[in-house]
Amino acid sequence: MASRKLGAVLLAGATSLGLMAVAIPRSGASVAHSSVNWSKVTHLTASGPTDYANLVTAAEKEGHLNVITLPTNWANYGTIMADFKKKFHISITDENPEGSSQDELNAIAADKGRSDDPDVLDVGQSFGVEAGHDHELAPFKVPTWDEIPGSQKAANGDWYADYGGFVAIGCDTKTVKHCPTSFKQMLETGQGYKIGINNNPTEASAAFSAVFAAALANGGSFSNIKPGINYFAKLNKEGNFVATIAGPSTVESGATNIIIWWDYLEASEIKALPAYKKTWKIVIPTDATYAAYYAQAINKGAPDPAAARLWETFLYSTEGQNLWLEGYTRPIELPYLVAHNLENKKAYAALPVAPANVKFPTEGQLDKAKLVVAQYWPTEVTSGP
Repeated sequence: MASRKLGAVLLAGATSLGLMAVAIPRSGASVAHSSVNWSKVTHLTASGPTDYANLVTAAEKEGHLNVITLPTNWANYGTIMADFKKKFHISITDENPEGSSQDELNAIAADKGRSDDPDVLDVGQSFGVEAGHDHELAPFKVPTWDEIPGSQKAANGDWYADYGGFVAIGCDTKTVKHCPTSFKQMLETGQGYKIGINNNPTEASAAFSAVFAAALANGGSFSNIKPGINYFAKLNKEGNFVATIAGPSTVESGATNIIIWWDYLEASEIKALPAYKKTWKIVIPTDATYAAYYAQAINKGAPDPAAARLWETFLYSTEGQNLWLEGYTRPIELPYLVAHNLENKKAYAALPVAPANVKFPTEGQLDKAKLVVAQYWPTEVTSGP
């Protein structure tokens, strides 16, 4: 299924936030200020031409938003997009829903100057950093900006963390007699394991993160991802690894019976299937804990700059954060929602218990890890899928 995203690593709930909730009522009496160049607006003001009401008016006048690589069953984006369209009467075009973070960066370059150029991005953190360095992003600080920890955003507003979760092992108990709960157990032969990850780790975050988690389970560290590559090379040599874009379709076809993927996607894309509600087992590996965030950003060349800023404001409201939570993810504002009794109780209760003392690599460690994976994965593991 979705082959998306490479790079962010932080876990909502690992920090304490004093976030102010954002109310986003429908506007009614504002007058559009045609003099405002919304592509240059870096934050909303409390009143005046660049306040929230005028943003809504300008965005509804544009009437359209281009998003990219947002599968409807990924992090509840189907509902999020539907609610946004209904609330603001803005249509949405979703380009390449099953793409990767690299596909998103490729698109903003290839589509530059066109009406279908992506307005907003949802990418792994390292890709957000890359796009910022290449001056492809429009800084915008959402109304809750001051409450997002500095390590989870670009200081100038280029990108900011949105939702995340843990690398988990999902297993089909109908076809696997002894479901593994660790990376070590997945190396066992003779168990009928057909293990997949969600695409190629040189392009997609879920796959990259699976390699990083494997590294941590096999003597590696945030500064040394190579043991993770060695692990998958061994898994492949023993016949337990399937080089494919693993997801619901490969589970249903029998091509894979174990997937190393985000816990929230194991839950929302596989366990949610009627045939697997009772049989798909999800565990966080006992020998490795790896958590990650994705990140939001606005394309500098967004053809619908007001709608882009309204989209981000919506996502970082209490309403938007709870919509992500309902998709089994851990939104960045989750600690605030819980502290102020604003979280969707049922959705929050459905999350796996978060491991304590989770640690995260630095931006430099991520950049180094990407280079190592790009160098060794194609030659030591596989050039597929």
